[in-house]
Amino acid sequence: MIQGSPAATRLDTPRLRLRPLVESDWPAYARMCGDVEVMRHIGSGAAQSKEEAWRSMAMFLGHWTLRGHGMYALEHRDSGTLLGRAGFHEPAGWPGFELGWLLAREHWGFGYAREAAATLLRHAFDDMRRDRVISLIRPDNTRSVAVAAAIGETLHGQV
Repeated sequence: MIQGSPAATRLDTPRLRLRPLVESDWPAYARMCGDVEVMRHIGSGAAQSKEEAWRSMAMFLGHWTLRGHGMYALEHRDSGTLLGRAGFHEPAGWPGFELGWLLAREHWGFGYAREAAATLLRHAFDDMRRDRVISLIRPDNTRSVAVAAAIGETLHGQV
């Protein structure tokens, strides 16, 4: 069932524009996904090739069509720089409606993930009327654990 398009959805925060991924994001997205330190806690824990990053972007865009929600590009409002991605993930067989985030390493430590995640969590509850949101975070991913705690998420178990 086709539910929606990412083109209809955009959210703004004081510093960020959350918008659909577009083809021109691919070089920066591929660099981010090609960084072993960025990807250490994601999926298999391995950096992605450029081709794998392309498929990742395509999967996230397809998620919008199939589910009506998905990952947003995180763009700095002033500079237009792609900082990373954040949004919702709920593929078939997934344990729940997940809120996730990923930033390029040079953008770590500025509060962008927290700012995006807090906005998206409010959006999930207030606008999307979700009653439960999860974030799947590996315990040794201390940066993401801190973001989750900062937006009010609490540990409820392991998957």
